[in-house]
Amino acid sequence: MWPSVLFALLAAASNALATVLQRRAARTVPLSTGLRLGLFVDLLHRAAWLGGMLAVIAAACFQALALSQGALSVVQPIFVLELPLALLTGRLLLGGRIPRGGWTGVGLLVVGLGTALASAAPTIGTDHAPFSRWVPALVVCAVVIATAVGAALRRGAGGVRAAGFAAAAAVAYALTAALMKDATYTWQIGGPAEFFVSWQTYAFAAVGVLALFLFENAMQSGPLTASQPVLTLGDALVSLSLGVTLFDERVRAGWWLLPECLGIALVLWGAVLLSRVALARDLAGGQDTAPTAARTAGADPAPGSPDT
Repeated sequence: MWPSVLFALLAAASNALATVLQRRAARTVPLSTGLRLGLFVDLLHRAAWLGGMLAVIAAACFQALALSQGALSVVQPIFVLELPLALLTGRLLLGGRIPRGGWTGVGLLVVGLGTALASAAPTIGTDHAPFSRWVPALVVCAVVIATAVGAALRRGAGGVRAAGFAAAAAVAYALTAALMKDATYTWQIGGPAEFFVSWQTYAFAAVGVLALFLFENAMQSGPLTASQPVLTLGDALVSLSLGVTLFDERVRAGWWLLPECLGIALVLWGAVLLSRVALARDLAGGQDTAPTAARTAGADPAPGSPDT
């Protein structure tokens, strides 16, 4: 179990670095009123975004190693540490100050995660899910993603729109992890040849791209205070559900639900506090206010503004 935790932490750290680099690139592209199919094209011209994508690839490798050795319901919740790690990385690479409230958020999130995982004590189930289980899981996830995106598109830029895209991205990220876990199993039993002919391999690659696309749109659609808590808890809870239904992982029930809920509440509280930190808003592209003409033109906030 501990190797999977270590690899999950390395994956979270790599994702944090990717966040720092990608947010600096994403803030230079224009805001839009709908899904931007050309968003990736714009970002491909930013060196920082390309560097962030290399960090994403490293994170995917660490995540695959973690999932191959541990439970999905353990590995994915650890990714809630990505935001505090991103804040620390952003402070080192981009400058900025983390106020006392930010450090409080970090503490709440770490304590909450530890409390929830220690109370739930997820067990390692199987490494492979039969196709009969995948069909309903894929259908339910697709319906939830489509519903969340539809709800987001019916609203203008703001908190509801950002939360809708974030909910869809959370489901997609959790589904990507589940598919990756099954795909790594095919590598373990059949090597690269089996891995590259497995449907799970191409499914997790496709769903992963979709998750990243939805995440980028969530960050550009509204305030981080609306999207980050939804993304943080959504990914963890959906991953837990997929771990139980697909891979026979088990968590404690009964009175253990009380400290588990307490841990979840602390994680949510910490995520809300962290999303209010100015440095966190800066990493997210500064979308805490209505879009201004300068941002629509792709300009950075003026030095000394609240977003710097």
